[in-house]
Amino acid sequence: MAIEVITREDLNEFRILLLSDLKELLKVNPGQTKQWLKSKEVRKLLNISPGTLQTLRINKTLSYTKIGGIIYYAYKDIEKLLDENKVSSERTLFNSK
Repeated sequence: MAIEVITREDLNEFRILLLSDLKELLKVNPGQTKQWLKSKEVRKLLNISPGTLQTLRINKTLSYTKIGGIIYYAYKDIEKLLDENKVSSERTLFNSK
C-alpha cells in the first residue's frame, strides 16, 4: 500500500482551483436572467406567501400570463414593481439645514 504525502503547497493549489471553479459556477450574468418565472420562483424571489402573490394578481399590482393552468410572470414586471415601490432613504429626522 503506497503512502502519499500531501503538502501545504498541494492543499493551496487545490484551494485555488476549487475557488476558481466555484467562482465560475456562481458567476451571475445579468443577461442570463429568465424572462418568465413561475409562481413558485416569484414567491421565492420576493419571499412572499402564495396568498400574497394571489393578492398582487387580484389587485392588478403584478401582471401575469396564464397558459394551461400555469401562471407566468415577466421578470421585467417584477423589477418594475420593486422600483415603483422603492422607499426613499433620505434622512428626514435630525437633518441639519
